[in-house]
Amino acid sequence: MSRAQLYMSPRTPFTGVSAPLEKSRFVFLGVPYDRTSTYKSGSHFAPGAVRDVSANLELYSIRSKVDLEKVPVHDLGDVDVLEDLEETLDRVNAVWSEMVVQKKIPIMCGGEHTITKASVDALPQDVGLINFDAHLDLRDEFLGKKLSHATFMRRVAERLGPGHIMEVGIRAFSAPEWEFC
Repeated sequence: MSRAQLYMSPRTPFTGVSAPLEKSRFVFLGVPYDRTSTYKSGSHFAPGAVRDVSANLELYSIRSKVDLEKVPVHDLGDVDVLEDLEETLDRVNAVWSEMVVQKKIPIMCGGEHTITKASVDALPQDVGLINFDAHLDLRDEFLGKKLSHATFMRRVAERLGPGHIMEVGIRAFSAPEWEFC
């Protein structure tokens, strides 16, 4: 048993179909963590909710002519998260590190944003990140912390370089975040 397997709990698979890991190109990982959220908690329910909804979707896209049932995605389950942020991030990093070695393409569903840094740290330097959010999350510090849901993209940009991140859906940001862009 690998170190990463020690940290995982199986779940209903994404889209209701899970290819065997050795045959998959993509891996889906849930991280139900929301301990640094400051507005409302509840994002820890997202991995399960996304799986539940995805199991009821039609899997064929007329627009792209792709049948998701034929796309080899393996659902790893959820990382068993802890109160301790650093230990949770270590667990996420351990799982992604193993998947990178196996040349899998990661799809992660949080939880809150802070977990993203751990997965990015496991990836090669020459990757890009697409983040779907309403906020830039590029603050240098938030409530006295360098790593939180409001600062994680700043940490990612520092590692990958700003040209390797794309943010989709942004509607609000602070003046210092805009200056950083």
